[in-house]
Amino acid sequence: MKLIRLGEPGGEIPGVILQDATRVDVSSFVQDYDEAFFANDGPSRLKHWLNENATSAPRVAESVRLGPAISRPSKIVCIGLNFRDHAKESKMEIPKEPVIFFKATTSLVGPNDDLVIPKNGQKVDWEVELAIVIGKKCGYVEEGKALEYVAGYVLHNDYSDRAFQFERGGQWVKGKSADTFAPLGPFLATRDEIPDTTCLGIWLKVNGVFRQRSSTSEMIFDVPTLVTYVSQFMTLLPGDIISTGTPAGVGFGMKPQQYLKAGDVVELGVDQLGTSRQAVVAWQRAGGTENAQL
Repeated sequence: MKLIRLGEPGGEIPGVILQDATRVDVSSFVQDYDEAFFANDGPSRLKHWLNENATSAPRVAESVRLGPAISRPSKIVCIGLNFRDHAKESKMEIPKEPVIFFKATTSLVGPNDDLVIPKNGQKVDWEVELAIVIGKKCGYVEEGKALEYVAGYVLHNDYSDRAFQFERGGQWVKGKSADTFAPLGPFLATRDEIPDTTCLGIWLKVNGVFRQRSSTSEMIFDVPTLVTYVSQFMTLLPGDIISTGTPAGVGFGMKPQQYLKAGDVVELGVDQLGTSRQAVVAWQRAGGTENAQL
């Protein structure tokens, strides 16, 4: 199945994209795609419900906004330097173990929402990524059983402000967590839709020009390894995200370095996970009141 969330920010309802590309409203079956949904075998129950109700479920127009593919999770765990070509362009050694950092869940937005350059943002960069959505609570997972805990996969753009990330006293999370820095979607593909994640094409364009073109075959640590590894250090809850890293082609690695500015357009995709598009806009004062300087 392809799970979507539809409607204005804060008021999204759950939906599904049927095989004929029709969007249907499934809010009469489930309130949202959240921790409770995944914890209670929601995808399997929804699939059964659709077998009986898909033809009568309300249709939703293509013009209705897509929200983030899942409701805000308990955490977004990101993996750094997980593509061989990206580690090389960053002039960093291939990691012996996965590099883990976090991204604030408040950075989540819909797949086609604007990217807002944060206040005092200087070096906003792009990172197309395959993200894993956890389906069951787990800890200390054995690698051979890791996929049993995966609900599905979703397209993610792990936006970063490199000045915040590298020039503000450490902790990558500061460069990763601005509002709108985690567009997620267009849909969550359940695991049965993508049984093999080892050779998916992955790409990103800025203003129509390819910046990233690679494959998940370049990943240093694959999906089962990452689920197993992260679960050794923290409990993973249903709906949690593990974003698996980005390939070469980020602005930080270019000579000279290139960063996003208002008016730019970013488009990206992963095979079998659709595409998304973000227009870049400048930060503006909310309600006409300037916040304190950072």
